[in-house]
Amino acid sequence: MGEENKSSLIQPDLEAYVEHLTSESCKPVIEDSAGPVLRMELSDRILKLCQANSLWPMTFGIACCAIEMMGTGMARFDISRYGSEVFRPSPRQSDLMIVAGTVNKKLAPVLLTLYEQMPSPKWVIALGNCAISGGPFKVKGNYNVIEGVDKLIPVDVYVPGCPPRPEGLLEGILKLQEKIAGVRHPLPQNRHPGSPLRKVKGLKLK
Repeated sequence: MGEENKSSLIQPDLEAYVEHLTSESCKPVIEDSAGPVLRMELSDRILKLCQANSLWPMTFGIACCAIEMMGTGMARFDISRYGSEVFRPSPRQSDLMIVAGTVNKKLAPVLLTLYEQMPSPKWVIALGNCAISGGPFKVKGNYNVIEGVDKLIPVDVYVPGCPPRPEGLLEGILKLQEKIAGVRHPLPQNRHPGSPLRKVKGLKLK
């Protein structure tokens, strides 16, 4: 059965697709090295704090790790404490892609298309061993599973496990917040020992 799938004619040309994404025609018109015309440090910091505290993941579950991702949104773990409970049904309304599961070559063009449709700035969390390195499918005879989603799109945070528990995904979101704004849980809704708002004079946290 494996040989039949290997010789099937219904196979996406993944190499050509990735080569197209890295070609000159897909590069942005404005280079990142040029930088903005006017940079305001205070407004940039406020914007980053807002982005870190309102990450909107895309509704995108591939395999068993998606069950843990859904469990993170339930009342026991309550991902809404970190402003990330708004799972959007469209990539055009999302800024966070959580790759929760196994990515094979047939799914790879779909994943790349969804990533391209997400507006910038956007971030990626690789959830579970399959998304990080192929997991149990990383064997000598593997012909269909992508051994690491970072071969297709840039990954910001890796959450290991098979599957990782919801606490692992929460830690990954906190790490991503730290990468964006420089602090974990930047705008807490309750008393938080590591909150940067404690340094603000005259501000009382409940």
